[in-house]
Amino acid sequence: MKTWAVLPVKPLVRGKSRLAPVLSPAQREKLSLGMLLHNIQLLRSLDCISNILVISRDTKVLSIARDLGVYTVQESGQPELNPALMRASKLIHTWGGEAMLILPSDIPLVSAEDIEQIVHLGRFPATMVIAPDTVRDGTNALFVHPPGLIAYSYGSGSFQRHIAAAELAGATVEVYESERLALDVDTPPDLDEYVRLAAKYNVPVIDFQLQQVVEG
Repeated sequence: MKTWAVLPVKPLVRGKSRLAPVLSPAQREKLSLGMLLHNIQLLRSLDCISNILVISRDTKVLSIARDLGVYTVQESGQPELNPALMRASKLIHTWGGEAMLILPSDIPLVSAEDIEQIVHLGRFPATMVIAPDTVRDGTNALFVHPPGLIAYSYGSGSFQRHIAAAELAGATVEVYESERLALDVDTPPDLDEYVRLAAKYNVPVIDFQLQQVVEG
């Protein structure tokens, strides 16, 4: 099965604004970029992922991705992630992709095992695999087989909307639960939890300055 990984990335300069009380703009940008590069490296190491595509409005992000040999789609104007994902689905289908994994770039603790298990769960056609965030409101990973199986509905409450869309389409729905995959870093408490879980799973924090800020 030829599976594409799609990484939506928010603009680096304005991203992670809710972390402003504990991180400077430069640190927030470094953290965002570090998470993106970490996840690209992880996905490249996996046999179950055939290609990677980055979606962003940020031309710097797109340039970095292209320098790394990653495909890109520009999200234009105001936030238009869902239409951009539909465009990506059509492109991936045209390029021979059979399945698509959407993984927002700010999921720093996602593991190879997480990705491999999600792809395995979605190995049959007309299947959607979804991983919720910690409060089961948002969607932290979404696997669709084939691409474009459902209309994407990212935003607040997307977890239940994606499940409803898949059921309406007659697709099999698999919910994948993972403590590591459920954490996205948006707020100071998320940052604290990131450092705690990184220690629990014995993985390095992406930016060593991050831990100094949190503990300082």
